[in-house]
Amino acid sequence: MTTSESTSNARFEIERLVYNYANCVDAGNFAGVAELFANGRLVGPDGTLLAEGYTEVLAFYRNTVRLYTATNTPLTQHVVSNLVLDIGESEDHASGSCSFTVFQQTDLLALQPIIAGRYEDKYVLQDGCWQIGERRMVPLLVGDMSQHLLKTD
Repeated sequence: MTTSESTSNARFEIERLVYNYANCVDAGNFAGVAELFANGRLVGPDGTLLAEGYTEVLAFYRNTVRLYTATNTPLTQHVVSNLVLDIGESEDHASGSCSFTVFQQTDLLALQPIIAGRYEDKYVLQDGCWQIGERRMVPLLVGDMSQHLLKTD
């Protein structure tokens, strides 16, 4: 495989990671989210560790994101855009960033954006598969999160 083909394949696989994260969260599939971080970590905007590895990431989402009984989902829709990827020359590390906007509608909340920001990611190639090594979640605009989070302190 040429370097160009390898970079193209890496780009495709990393894009799938980015979009699968959003799909898993919206589906209430926190085990799927945790699988994306099996060997990775979530950090806050200042780099503070939020969760690391499958078990901690699973617990983080279960303890912070509200699921609604009727659908067993958070009743959200993540929109991910402006994805920029940088595949390193070593071809086993990459970085990227993208914008996100989360919409939500519940019985108590009209359809509206509840948060928008940026994900800053580091990716690693392990055992032939791209994984999220680290995701920094950087909220830029925050709306009514009262129906999304279990704890809103």
